[in-house]
Amino acid sequence: MKTYKIAVIKGDGIGPEIVNEAIKILKIAAQKFNFTLHFEDFLMGGIAYDLTQNPLPDETIAGCLESDATLFGAIGGEKWDNLPRELRPESGLLRLRKSLEVFANFRPAKVYNELLEASTLKPEIVQGVDILVVRELIGGIYFGTPKGRDKNRGYNTMIYSVEEVKRIAHIAFKAAQKRSKKVCSVDKANVLDVSQLWREVVSEVAKEYPDVELSNMYVDNAAMQLIRNPKQFDVILTGNLFGDILSDEASMLSGSIGLLPSASIGGKAAIYEPIHGSAPDIAGLGIANPIATIASAAMMLRYSLGEIEAADAIDNAIETVLKEGYRTKDIANFGAKEVCSCERMGSVIAEYI
Repeated sequence: MKTYKIAVIKGDGIGPEIVNEAIKILKIAAQKFNFTLHFEDFLMGGIAYDLTQNPLPDETIAGCLESDATLFGAIGGEKWDNLPRELRPESGLLRLRKSLEVFANFRPAKVYNELLEASTLKPEIVQGVDILVVRELIGGIYFGTPKGRDKNRGYNTMIYSVEEVKRIAHIAFKAAQKRSKKVCSVDKANVLDVSQLWREVVSEVAKEYPDVELSNMYVDNAAMQLIRNPKQFDVILTGNLFGDILSDEASMLSGSIGLLPSASIGGKAAIYEPIHGSAPDIAGLGIANPIATIASAAMMLRYSLGEIEAADAIDNAIETVLKEGYRTKDIANFGAKEVCSCERMGSVIAEYI
């Protein structure tokens, strides 16, 4: 029987609630498909700062590097917003990504037929949407130097090397080969030198994937096209800043940010997390939607552990639960047969597995 070690970072706000439901699902899947998971908890975010005065203790980095994958909830909240930037929860997450060298962020945005009315766009616009945003995660303006601020100005530097662009482009083209064989590379090459380099390198990499169609789009147009005609996209390849924005926009095509998972891969380890935040305003109320975290756990089984059958079972269970009318509060107005708590939704998905 295969055994896997999973680092668990529950984090702040609703993080513990949603991660607990994902772990429940993973245990059921492991039992059914005959493998073993060992979970170990680590600190990151506001809770880590409160306990250690460090948003990312060294023990957490070491624990993630020694594990087969990391399952992460969410971090942050107003409580820590006035700390120096390097001590804020978000700085801990950026450091973890950099330490694990997870340069490729997968953010799928899929629209379920049962929730067409949940989207703010017309059903005929979003029906059938299935997009994968591949975002470069540890380069670009978030990590470029010099950066800083003084009394009169603030400044950041957007930098990408040829090798950084090549490696994320290969990831995107390989992902497209398993989907609809289309990559749209998003940049701002009409204005930014770094985007001109990005476009040139991506075009060169594309020659190695003749079965994949490459298109290029400026980021402002891409933002518009995601609303105008999202079904034109299959894989969207873009940098850190643009990917951060576009993936959140794409997430709302589905009607709730609480539905969508992500995977950060490509380096020494991998991190799996929902794309939403810590939602401190609803923490402890038991109403958070755990589906994004559960779907992230399925991605972990698929990409890091190779347990494809178990991953498929979780994805199918989520789809079945939505078809049967089970809803959390965020999507309760759209075909709800039963409005579920966070824990109840996890249990129903577990039953269908």
